Amino acid sequence: MSSPTEFDAIHSVLQLYFDGLYHSDTTLLAQVFHQDALYATAVADKPIVLRMDEYFPVVDARPAPAASSQPRTDRVLSIELIGPVTAHARLQCSIPPRDFIDLLTLIHVDGRWQVISKVFHSDVRD
Repeated sequence: MSSPTEFDAIHSVLQLYFDGLYHSDTTLLAQVFHQDALYATAVADKPIVLRMDEYFPVVDARPAPAASSQPRTDRVLSIELIGPVTAHARLQCSIPPRDFIDLLTLIHVDGRWQVISKVFHSDVRD
């Protein structure tokens, strides 16, 4: 399963992810994330862990970068196939005023690649 086709399939999922974030479109993000996926980071030494039913309202409530024509910084930094049904992707993107490094773990279930976890770091731009 580690053919170029798998990388293309994963890259397509990642493009949907970028589009969903840029447009604050949870309909697109629902195609990317497994229903049981986790969203995680740490703020002030405290973990923040959300399920998709908690994360999607956050996305719905924020202004879409597309609405103000913000420049896109989307970039796939790496994709690693861990095994036939597991992959890891490291991404860069921005939702002003923050720049993000996202670490996504993907699984191949129900005939498609889906994000099962998102762990990220962000910095506020000057």
